Amino acid sequence: MDCDACKSVRYCSDKCQQDHLPKHGEMCKKRAAELRDEILFRQPESSHMGDCPICFVPHPLDRETSIMMTCCSTVICRGCSHANKLREREARLQQTCPFCRRHLPKTQEEADLNKMKRVVGNDPVAMRNIGKKHYDNGDYETAFEYLTKAAELGDATAHYHLSLLYREGEGVKKDKEKELYHLEEAAIAGHPRARHNLGCDEGITKGTREQRSISSSLQTLVMTRQYKR
Repeated sequence: MDCDACKSVRYCSDKCQQDHLPKHGEMCKKRAAELRDEILFRQPESSHMGDCPICFVPHPLDRETSIMMTCCSTVICRGCSHANKLREREARLQQTCPFCRRHLPKTQEEADLNKMKRVVGNDPVAMRNIGKKHYDNGDYETAFEYLTKAAELGDATAHYHLSLLYREGEGVKKDKEKELYHLEEAAIAGHPRARHNLGCDEGITKGTREQRSISSSLQTLVMTRQYKR
């Protein structure tokens, strides 16, 4: 069995690991921090927006160029949505989702019901959208619950908004360490605002979880620029 933190030492048993811990502790923390930085400063293949699942073109950072389908919580580009509408109009077909082909909701109530069904099914995109709605309405405690669940399932935007809640102490007690953790998780997933905030924080405070240098801050901010397109 390997050390869970640094991955650099292999043990024959749990007792062996416990006996070696006093000698290994300091080196383990240092190597774990190095591994974390390697992941953090690795340029992601795309932004947190991902690709359109129909045309496979990366989503621009401008959210107005994409749309989320409430029936399946899939985010598609406006181009594919428009092409599907033209196809349905020419063939005189009933309007359906371009991705899952289910009938589109006729009312906002039906759309909200679809979202809640996706939440029950542990869909992180649906959870994040419900959480963001509560966040915008000032219900930070409910927002925290939904965003936490979405973040646990790997949603980068949920991690970013959790960092804001921990920074401002809205719906949860202020916690600098948890704020930085969620910023890092979002940045690793390609969230440009999270990486920008992280770079600014590193430049001013040099972090609280570990000591970081100004060069680290500059590297983070340079990576933020590469998201713009």
